[in-house]
Amino acid sequence: MSFPLASIAVYSSVVFGVFSNTQRLLSQLRHGDPSRTPALADVALASMVAGFVSVGIGSPVDLVKIRLQMQTQPYIKANIKLEPTVPGSPVYRGPIHCFRTVLQKEGIAGIYRGAGAMLLRDVPGYCLYFIPYTFFCGWITPDGNISPNPASIWLAGGVAGAISWGTATPMDVVKSRLQADGVYLNKYKGTLDCILQSYQHEGLKVFFRGITVNAVRGFPMSSAMFLGYELSLKAMKRDQTETNP
Repeated sequence: MSFPLASIAVYSSVVFGVFSNTQRLLSQLRHGDPSRTPALADVALASMVAGFVSVGIGSPVDLVKIRLQMQTQPYIKANIKLEPTVPGSPVYRGPIHCFRTVLQKEGIAGIYRGAGAMLLRDVPGYCLYFIPYTFFCGWITPDGNISPNPASIWLAGGVAGAISWGTATPMDVVKSRLQADGVYLNKYKGTLDCILQSYQHEGLKVFFRGITVNAVRGFPMSSAMFLGYELSLKAMKRDQTETNP
């Protein structure tokens, strides 16, 4: 439990940090003022950069989490049950052992297995995360307010999270299947092969499995993250103002 919680905290901090700093850099390059409100194109570009960075960091972390979860489930195919290497014990002893084992047996390609599907999930996913947030936050915030209030941030963040996670579900299914593949057998050759095999055996509905749960879960999770992000930015700006009056 500690590994998923710690990884989510670090992962989210990096993604939001990259998004914020990319926005500031684009505003500096375009207008000479990093504090200027970014245009929609700048928000979209910053979202895409955050998506690319998230794959580099998040792909190995997600693979370890999924492998640790899947090792407790026996693989059954054609009435043949494959047990872990040592009877009665799991394949991996923990996150570090899992990472080392995958790296030794499958190399860097194994660590980044499913990265292509994650890229197709996160780049458009973060565009549909930060752009709706920016839009709804501006729409909900009353006229005359310089910055959104906590209620506006919470609501806009929740809506953006539900939209992003709902639309990202198909590629999330593919990514998870690719990363789980390899605990016992290697079933898929790549992203396209996984999509084709999943569609052939289970139909189109397989790509939307869990979409309601993802959307519902995305609301409170994203509300909390955006609220923490915005309040942290305000606190840091206040400290800078007090330090340099």
